Amino acid sequence: VSVAEAGGGLAEPGGFVTLSCKCSAVPFDEYHARWHRQTPGKERELVACITGDGNNARIVDSVKGRFPISRDNDRDLVSLDMNSLNPEDTAVYYCGLQGMSSRKEFWGQGTQVTVSS
Repeated sequence: VSVAEAGGGLAEPGGFVTLSCKCSAVPFDEYHARWHRQTPGKERELVACITGDGNNARIVDSVKGRFPISRDNDRDLVSLDMNSLNPEDTAVYYCGLQGMSSRKEFWGQGTQVTVSS
């Protein structure tokens, strides 16, 4: 299983960034997907997660209403649309998969998102 994030970079406050995650897991719909983020000196924290079939998602309160998570099981992609960014969203964002049966976790290398004017 491989997981690779893309789409990070520099954005202005109030701006928009889309992160994508290309995965190689087969079958892809038997893996829950999640986005976490981490800033220096802090533990990695959950941002959003979505079930294998894409029918249920959870968004943490700090980004609720701003960061919808979605997946395209035909293309093995997971996306995080980051709206109304603020400097506190600056972090390295990690995409992860968890097997529904095995519970094994697989993580990407992370992508940096910096929100600054």
